[in-house]
Amino acid sequence: MRLLRHLARLAMITTLLGGTAALAAATTAAASAAPAAPAATQDGWVRIAHLSPEAPAMDIYLYPFGSPGHPTVLKDVSYGNVSGYMALPPGQYTVAMRGFGAPASSTPALASSFMVSARTAYTVAAVGPDPGLRVEVLKDQMSPPTGKALVRIVQASLKERQVTVSYGPDILARQLAFGVATSYATVSPGVQTVQFTASGERTATPVQLAADTVHTIVVLDEPSGLKVDALMDAAGSQTMPTGGAPAGLGGMASSPAVDPAPWLLTMAAGALLAAAGFAGLRRSRHAAAAGHKL
Repeated sequence: MRLLRHLARLAMITTLLGGTAALAAATTAAASAAPAAPAATQDGWVRIAHLSPEAPAMDIYLYPFGSPGHPTVLKDVSYGNVSGYMALPPGQYTVAMRGFGAPASSTPALASSFMVSARTAYTVAAVGPDPGLRVEVLKDQMSPPTGKALVRIVQASLKERQVTVSYGPDILARQLAFGVATSYATVSPGVQTVQFTASGERTATPVQLAADTVHTIVVLDEPSGLKVDALMDAAGSQTMPTGGAPAGLGGMASSPAVDPAPWLLTMAAGALLAAAGFAGLRRSRHAAAAGHKL
């Protein structure tokens, strides 16, 4: 009878362990798949731009201020490249720029720190001639007026030091100097011709701005003159920016770590319960054997 009672006890322990393990697995999977909503909604967003026509390709490092040990690194970023937005917790960050292929331990050619606020988007741009390179931090807009489009101009051409830019009938900038960004202007959506006028040169490019979108139009140098690059800053009323122009640059997404604590607790409890059960079973067997001898 004792043997039967101990076998029943072991069966109960096994069932209990199975239920505990299933609960731990469900808890761990839920924690992995769904990070806390408040933390996610409080992120800020940063994208990096190389807007200095005289500067060579660079490796750009981004990390929390004072913690350079595990940076996000954008490799071989050349003039005109703009990364997608990267979600970052609010706080102070450092951007450091080195020549392409330079050792991470080398002194950066340019380094600057800036603050990231919750639910706010930024464009961090390397601008200026080389030498004279500097970092400009632009605060990006995310909420256009309903049915309208927002657009701003960033002047990143050294061939033409001052440009006048229009979008259809709307003049967005007059004699805009190199390295300067305008405020956002509200325009009617649709396909319009963006015209650049500088030193007698006129360049026209059709650009479509949809309703409820936000854009940055960058004036860039190219061998034949000027060109325009229209970046999407945001679309609709979403809180997450949609990203920059396709530039082959990486982001900061990472898989959430799996918390091992539930599994470790289950394994430890299981080991103790199993040891107790088997010890009781061995005592029952010894008692049964002694009874047979008597």
